Amino acid sequence: MHQISFVFGADFVFILYFCIMTNEKKQITFIINPISGTQKKDEIPPLIEELLDKSQFDVDLRITEYAGHAAELARQCAADGVDIVVAVGGDGTVNEVARSLVHTQTALGIIPCGSGNGLARHLCIPIDIRKALTLINECRIEAFDYGVINGLPFFCTCGMGFDAFISLKFAEAGKRGPITYIENVLKEGLRYRPETYEIIDDTGTMNYKAFLIACANASQYGNNAYIAPGATMKDGKMDVIIMEPFDALEAPQIAADLFMKTLGNNSKIKTFRTDRIHIRRQQPGAIHYDGDPIMTGTDIDVSIEPLGIRIVTNPDAPEDTSQPNQMLNAFSDFFNNINNVREDIRGDIEKSGRKIQAINKVLLRKLRS
Repeated sequence: MHQISFVFGADFVFILYFCIMTNEKKQITFIINPISGTQKKDEIPPLIEELLDKSQFDVDLRITEYAGHAAELARQCAADGVDIVVAVGGDGTVNEVARSLVHTQTALGIIPCGSGNGLARHLCIPIDIRKALTLINECRIEAFDYGVINGLPFFCTCGMGFDAFISLKFAEAGKRGPITYIENVLKEGLRYRPETYEIIDDTGTMNYKAFLIACANASQYGNNAYIAPGATMKDGKMDVIIMEPFDALEAPQIAADLFMKTLGNNSKIKTFRTDRIHIRRQQPGAIHYDGDPIMTGTDIDVSIEPLGIRIVTNPDAPEDTSQPNQMLNAFSDFFNNINNVREDIRGDIEKSGRKIQAINKVLLRKLRS
């Protein structure tokens, strides 16, 4: 028999523990996306064979063959009563697998092999593959919230405006990784034109001209870029982040705040929490869910499904205690240094905009070297 422990909190949240000392093996399926992220997956099957506790698990490996295949495989696993389905890939693969497991007894496991790894980082699942596999042997499973935007499940963030626009550019890029993402942000950021949005929630109707609107179930986009540093996946709420228009000299500080978990202190950021929201914009365009872009109409509905997905978690770490890595910390410092001279050059916005673009080109060369 599996042992079950109940932990009662403000939202009557319960945490399920599978007992390691059991005679009944759990069925676990690894769904491996061979082309996601920035690294090859050839080493994954031998590591599973080496590190997974065979006394606990009966293991099955499946390789995806086309877009959407991971979702199909995960859906079948849930129908077959598989205990755990592990997504091996990036945020897109995790989303495909996870959305097929919502409101089932099948738990999601994650071996992060992508370019962002937002959900894994939020849940403190190691980016190191060996450590992530070893963590599965602990077999701690908890229930978490997830979100839905226009019928599409998301587990970290969704949004519209500039981040959806960049998601389109990123999807079109010939290569992946944080450098490609940063390159697109630097190239397009100063040319993007904000839109006007009507936002309706249970408090009323608000109108904003915004650079972007993000709805966050978890704290970050990935790569330790914290769009909602205080977000939790267990409160039945999403953090709504409205980034107001800004000029070329304000961009460096916003970027620095994004990586240093201080975005909420920025005067250009407005935030609130809600369980559902309706957004109306002036024309159709892109939205994204967990970084995957899609074109949609003028009306957008976003809501939270409380405790609707079960996930294998890290028993030794609370949600989201990860720190920015050295490269991104240096990137933030670079932006802060630029911001220190902003008052000296504010008198000529057009000239300073060209100066920021020139600095961006230098930064891109450094990042590629």
